[in-house]
Amino acid sequence: MALGFADAWNAADADALAALFVEDADFVNVVGLWWNTRERIRAAHDYGFRRIFAGSQMRLDKVRVRALGEGIAVVHALWTLTGQSPAPGQTAEGSPGERHGVISFTVRKQQTTDDDGAWLAVSAQNTDRIAGAETLAAEGDALRPTAYQDLGGPTHG
Repeated sequence: MALGFADAWNAADADALAALFVEDADFVNVVGLWWNTRERIRAAHDYGFRRIFAGSQMRLDKVRVRALGEGIAVVHALWTLTGQSPAPGQTAEGSPGERHGVISFTVRKQQTTDDDGAWLAVSAQNTDRIAGAETLAAEGDALRPTAYQDLGGPTHG
């Protein structure tokens, strides 16, 4: 599942990416946008590939599959993304550079009569990872990544 997602991403192929999901799948992106069907997942990624991620490449750094029972599993993958376009009105210096994250999929094996069946995602959640950050802290009207140590609060040993 994770490899198919990265392959579809690297090909900027929203149709191939959407084909990895069941018809009524859910997808939560890195900023919390929640898409509720395969078609909505396809349309959102199609837009992203054309406007934000046209030259981007996703590399999987680690993948873990955990079976939850017969025909159902959770897949987690650490990813690195390069080549994201700068936001509108920004120069290349406004590009986020190399990004890191983790995506999780809940997958279910589809029963078919002509093969072993395909694993399709019922749900996915994608999350950015920011080095050194453990939470978000208020800074004026915005939130910024921070560590508990920076807030003077509890630390972890």
